[in-house]
Amino acid sequence: MDRIRITGGAPLQGTIPISGAKNAALPLMIAAMLTGDTVELRNVPRLADVGLLLRILGNHGVDHTVTGKRPGQTAETGQTIRLDASSVIDTCAPYELVSRMRASFWVIAPLVARFGEACVSMPGGCAIGTRPVDLLLMALERLGVTIGIDGGNVLAKAPKGLRGAEITFPKVTVSGTHVALMAATLAEGQTVIDNAAREPEVVDLADCLNKMGARVTGAGTSRIVIEGVSRLHGTTHTVMPDRIETGTYAMAVAMTGGDVLLEGGRPEYLQSAIDVLRQVGVEIDPTNEGLRVRRDGARLRAVDITTDPFPGFPTDLQAQFMALMTRAQGTSRIRETIFENRFMHVQELARFGAQIRLDGDAAMVDGVEMLKGAPVMATDLRASVSLVIAGLAATGDTEIHRVYHLDRGFEALEAKLSRCGASIERLRAA
Repeated sequence: MDRIRITGGAPLQGTIPISGAKNAALPLMIAAMLTGDTVELRNVPRLADVGLLLRILGNHGVDHTVTGKRPGQTAETGQTIRLDASSVIDTCAPYELVSRMRASFWVIAPLVARFGEACVSMPGGCAIGTRPVDLLLMALERLGVTIGIDGGNVLAKAPKGLRGAEITFPKVTVSGTHVALMAATLAEGQTVIDNAAREPEVVDLADCLNKMGARVTGAGTSRIVIEGVSRLHGTTHTVMPDRIETGTYAMAVAMTGGDVLLEGGRPEYLQSAIDVLRQVGVEIDPTNEGLRVRRDGARLRAVDITTDPFPGFPTDLQAQFMALMTRAQGTSRIRETIFENRFMHVQELARFGAQIRLDGDAAMVDGVEMLKGAPVMATDLRASVSLVIAGLAATGDTEIHRVYHLDRGFEALEAKLSRCGASIERLRAA
């Protein structure tokens, strides 16, 4: 397996281009199955999860073309993918593919909405909690889908089509909102989703669906209304910039010090995290090009956070923020309310000399003067990049194992950081 080696201590200076958002690209790719026309997605990041989803869609009979890198483009220039679902040949998604990525389970929505049936393996591919699909299936049942379970597969049937309905989620769920939104576009009549997720990625999906001929209003609020249509058509859509990547690099600059322009970063997608970083002692200024992040040599201040659904502090930035707080002056309390088992990075951060105590859904972080490089092992996507942040500021060398987690969600990470002065390299497996 590949490893990443970092020699810490260098401040970051320069420009980091922000890639298209993985968490937006995946549902957009799946939504392309709602029509037999071509859907063109621009600014799609080059990530392992994107490649895996293309394989899954191909298994259903979806054709795709990917525009290769052109002269003048760099490795992190977003790619263009054209998806053609005019000849879907299989409404079953097998375990060997779905088990590797949870988001692939969402294909159940366009399959049952457009073809009246789907057989999708129960999902896997994640180490940060159970994340049950009960709410997703509840939403489909509200729309008239008959759900059965057989041999670990979800059997969804709606031979007479879907019917608009009232869907009220008992708790905010991004996955459930994506599934309900996609399915309802082809349902007969009106669908109302209450307690809907408000994440920017949901808005991006709704914008694309509306370009395809859907009638969606209210995305970005807790109440989304969909007037069903009989068919959708193709479109061209540009994937939004990745707010989690933006926040991650902002925290890396906060950790090392320096001055970096996060090109394409959008402050409205990340305001809660920006507010927290300013409390920590980081300068963050929106510009016409993106977000400029600066920190001089002053010691970081400890700040308490609680993860919450958007517009609260993102759970996908919790591990990165914990790494940052290991160097802060004082004690910070980090409470995780979204996912269980999302403190697996604590033991690895401790290998750097971090002082962290766990208490149920909270972690108490006592800041230390210095971190020391160490061999560490990534446990999941966001945890892996928290180790990169720690390694950038630690004295000596850090070697991160299992970096395939990073390849799932961060495009050209070593190239982006090294151009800003970081000493970081990938050690390829023999």
